[in-house]
Amino acid sequence: MIKCVILDDELLAISYLKLLCEEMEDVEVIKAYNDPRLFLHEIGDIDCNVCILDIEMPGISGLQVAERISGSKKIIFTTAYKEYAAEAFDLNVLDYVRKPIKKERLLQAFEKAKDVLGNPGPNDFIEWNTNIGRTVLFTDRIAYIRTSEIDSRDKEALLTDGSTIVLKNLNFKSLLEMLPSKNFAQVNKKEIIALPFVKVFSTQELITTLPADNEGFLKLQIGDAYRSALMEKFGK
Repeated sequence: MIKCVILDDELLAISYLKLLCEEMEDVEVIKAYNDPRLFLHEIGDIDCNVCILDIEMPGISGLQVAERISGSKKIIFTTAYKEYAAEAFDLNVLDYVRKPIKKERLLQAFEKAKDVLGNPGPNDFIEWNTNIGRTVLFTDRIAYIRTSEIDSRDKEALLTDGSTIVLKNLNFKSLLEMLPSKNFAQVNKKEIIALPFVKVFSTQELITTLPADNEGFLKLQIGDAYRSALMEKFGK
């Protein structure tokens, strides 16, 4: 079942899209917005798996909205302007549908959504209790994970957009089983790194591309027990 949310600054466009969706099987419109700020404020609490976003909107564009939600929702763009196509697909969206929207073309976009939602890749996401409730977290959005200083049972995941989410009561062994092994490695007892964010490494430490609190880049000390496995991942 596709549960979708619509965002378009034009009320007529929203009405038309809702009408098309109502004519399709296995598609339910959960909510519709004409204000991108309100959409961004509420979308995290809405049970949906697809967002239909207009690109040209005043204040915040659909592209900017997509950058903030693409890790948690599948996106279909709608627009009357073809020049946005390259930017849209850089965001790894499901589809890009030109206005005026035809039912057959929208149906194709939903078929793509069904394929993706019905066949998630192994370790593409983690579903776990977090500081914001039960959450689906896509692993390609995780840059770094460390043990929480507040409660060692919890793990803090730094995401690629700079935000942090806390995975509640989860040990590293279970966490590593959920993550794609080719992309993540445990560096020491308290830290895991996503390998694409490693800039320089030696037998003693990693220097990442992530900003450090005291300026410069985040450096991680390699624990003795993890050195061999880590070097293997780098082909050393």
